[in-house]
Amino acid sequence: MHTLAFDGRMGASGDMLLAALIAAGADPDALAPVEDALDVRYEVGETDKNGIRAATVDVLLTGDSGDGDDEGDAGSDEHGHDDGSQESHNHDHHEHSHDESDHTHDGHDDHDHTHAEGHGPHRTYAEVVELVEDMALPTNVERDARAVFEILGEAESSVHGTNLEETHFHEVGADDAIADIVGACLLVDDLGVERVVTTPLATGGGEVDIAHGVYPVPTPAVVEIAQRADWSLQGGPVEAELLTPTGAAILAHFAEGVESLPPLKLEESGYGAGGYTFPDHPNVLRTLVGDGGGRLSRDEITVLETNLDDAAPEVLGSLQETLTAVGARDVSILPATMKKSRPGHLVKVIVKPEDAERVARKLAEETGTLGIREHGAGHRWVASRAFETATLEIEGEHYDVVVKVASDAAGDVYDYSAEYDDALAVALDTDLSVREVMRRAEEAVRPTN
Repeated sequence: MHTLAFDGRMGASGDMLLAALIAAGADPDALAPVEDALDVRYEVGETDKNGIRAATVDVLLTGDSGDGDDEGDAGSDEHGHDDGSQESHNHDHHEHSHDESDHTHDGHDDHDHTHAEGHGPHRTYAEVVELVEDMALPTNVERDARAVFEILGEAESSVHGTNLEETHFHEVGADDAIADIVGACLLVDDLGVERVVTTPLATGGGEVDIAHGVYPVPTPAVVEIAQRADWSLQGGPVEAELLTPTGAAILAHFAEGVESLPPLKLEESGYGAGGYTFPDHPNVLRTLVGDGGGRLSRDEITVLETNLDDAAPEVLGSLQETLTAVGARDVSILPATMKKSRPGHLVKVIVKPEDAERVARKLAEETGTLGIREHGAGHRWVASRAFETATLEIEGEHYDVVVKVASDAAGDVYDYSAEYDDALAVALDTDLSVREVMRRAEEAVRPTN
């Protein structure tokens, strides 16, 4: 499986992700739709971080974009640590320096180094979505970009107690942040990977100044995003803000968490530079691209469960059918000992998160239970399934038996299982056992080599 892996030990910001993706082989020309839609251009360069050659990406103004909204907007957690002169800082660009071999990828002169940070109108969530829709992006890239902004919007609205549609992104809704997010989605698409993973993301430490005062690292928006993400956080290794809301939101959408880098047959690797320079820690985001082999598919789920001590057997027997009809993926009924040592049952139902409320309502209606628990299982690993028909010749007669074939995401088959009902029908019409019919059917579809 073609896999993109991030080494999160120095955190991530929007521009670090752009640089790391380009360093790992993504084509900077893929960023053209953003440059066409906004008064910005991407400047791609190189720098040295503690002896490591790393890519840099800056978002620069190309026209009269204005100075943005300088009213000290509340609600942004994108900060900067450049000179302390701004009331509301923007730190999604990890403080780039610009004297280290920078060059533009599109042939622009180096004279105009006006950064786009905070420039342009500070948009609401709805306005950002409208802007993204007007960029005429590929369908999957638009879907990814909207998902990232939704993650950011939900984090902002949760922190500040506002409605998502009316949430102002402030700096995150300015042109440079939109360029970071949509640009990252375009570059991931250009790499053509099937899986994205990240090791635990370092947040840094200490405190930062935001519009509402001094806050500890990680900032409130990053904390909210991390609660929704599959990956984990870790503090350190330096006293500075390393993980920004934009970087966190991009990775929350694309990446699943791993404790360490997975086995990869490497094809590409690279480093995206942050702006800080630390004496003992290269401030870079390492990116690896390679073949990670086959694995099971990842299916987002949640689990509903309830205890029953008075349900009729007929009701329990019907739950598989009634709950599956409204979205349940699997239903298990286990014997249990209830209070006062009464016999009862534990009903466990696997559902997609978006189906949980509907299935819970149906479970309550069918059983009369007064309470249903939901456990955020996160995900399950499932095989890819295909069905093949085996034709068996038995005493001159031909019989069809369907065989379920299980494989991983790379297509490597690891199990063959004949359908019981088909095998039973053949067994009843012949002198063979059900087990023998199933064996013959499975052997018939199994490759001979």
